[in-house]
Amino acid sequence: MTQIGSFGHEEHRWLGETVRDIASGTEGELTAVVNEEKRDHLGRATPVRLAYIRRADGRELPTAATNIELVR
Repeated sequence: MTQIGSFGHEEHRWLGETVRDIASGTEGELTAVVNEEKRDHLGRATPVRLAYIRRADGRELPTAATNIELVR
């Protein structure tokens, strides 16, 4: 089971490692995996897990946590 810390951050085993967003092909350092609630137009909350990837240019890309793979 993954530990959830403050602000919904997971202690993910790939933090600091180079990962790839499968959907876009973006590669970079995994900086965080966060459990958040997203609300739809009716205000209904849905839990989501987002992975944040820091690209070489310093920008961070959020993507679904299930959409990342470790770069070897």
